Amino acid sequence: MPVIQITMNKGRSVDQKRELVEVLTRETARILQAKEANMRILIYEISDENWANGGKLGVDM
Repeated sequence: MPVIQITMNKGRSVDQKRELVEVLTRETARILQAKEANMRILIYEISDENWANGGKLGVDM
């Protein structure tokens, strides 16, 4: 069973996430010749104070 893990900043709408998982499920299943029902997608949302880039927290950028 394929598992896709997505880590992204908070702020996307439910509709955006819905479209994302629908497209990723469909296309990954097609490419891997797997059943869509067997696809798993996990979305981890990170707030700006919990990530950093170049030594600066997201809230400070």
